[in-house]
Amino acid sequence: MFEARVTITLKKGVSDPEGANTLKALHLLGFDNVRAAKTIRTFDILIDGKDKNSVKKEVEQMCQRLLTNPVIHNYDIEVEEE
Repeated sequence: MFEARVTITLKKGVSDPEGANTLKALHLLGFDNVRAAKTIRTFDILIDGKDKNSVKKEVEQMCQRLLTNPVIHNYDIEVEEE
């Protein structure tokens, strides 16, 4: 069994309205020292596989087919054996 962690971020230049609203709300609550807030999504996936490389390739396909939009997202995959 393997655990794959997929971290998804927005590409540079893509607007992040959720991050911008969070920053605004933090400032309204008095957290004036916060300079930036950005949205990052993470998926933790438990998956059976032969080895780390085959699992990583399968998770890569998941990212390309469902988890991300390649036009606006970057992603990183980390795989650890359980």
